[in-house]
Amino acid sequence: MTASAAASAGVASAANSTAATPAPLATGNPKKVLVPVATVSLELNGVQHALELDTRTTLLDAPRETLHLTGIKKGCDHGQCGACTVIVDDRRINGCLTLAVMHEGAKVTTIEGRGTPHRLHPLQAAFVKHDGYQCGYCTPSQICSAVGALDELRRGVPSHVSADLTVKPLFLAEELRERMSGNICRCGAYPNIVDAITEVSGATA
Repeated sequence: MTASAAASAGVASAANSTAATPAPLATGNPKKVLVPVATVSLELNGVQHALELDTRTTLLDAPRETLHLTGIKKGCDHGQCGACTVIVDDRRINGCLTLAVMHEGAKVTTIEGRGTPHRLHPLQAAFVKHDGYQCGYCTPSQICSAVGALDELRRGVPSHVSADLTVKPLFLAEELRERMSGNICRCGAYPNIVDAITEVSGATA
C-alpha cells in the first residue's frame, strides 16, 4: 500500500469512527428565556384596562386572549381578509398588523362596544334586516369597517375611486364597495351588506 493510500484509509477510518460515536449529551439546565412584558393602558369599548402583555401581542390577540372579546376574529392573520377590523381612535385598522404596545392610551372599539343583543347598533339592526351575513364570521368586522367608512364619508375623506379629490365624496355604491373592499365575505353576501349600509347612511346607492 502506498503512503497516500494509507493516509486515505486512515482518514476514512477516523471519519467512520467519529460518525459512530454519539455526541455527548448537554448537561446542566438550559438558559431561561425571558419573555418581554409591558403594561399597556387601553380604553376598550369605553372601559379602561391596564394589560400585562408580551410586547409581541397584536391588537387582534390582546382583546381576544386577555379580555375574551371574541367578536374580533383571526382570519388570515396577514392583513388580507379584514376579519380583525377594529376602530382605534376613530380610525379603522387591521388588528393583526399592529402591536398592542403601539397604542398606549388609545381608544379601541370592537363589535362588543357597538351594541348589545337587546339594544342593537343601527348597522347591526340593518345587517339583520337585509340578511347581510351567512356564516357570520366576518360580520363583526364588516360592521366595524362600515362604521369607519361612513365616518370617512362624513369627514370628506376620498376613496381610491373618487373622481375629484377636492370635492366632498358622495355616497355611491361604487365608492362604498371600494371603501369596504378590505373586508372579505367568503359567503358572498356583498349586495346585502351594501343594502344594509346604504339604509343606515340615509342615501340611495
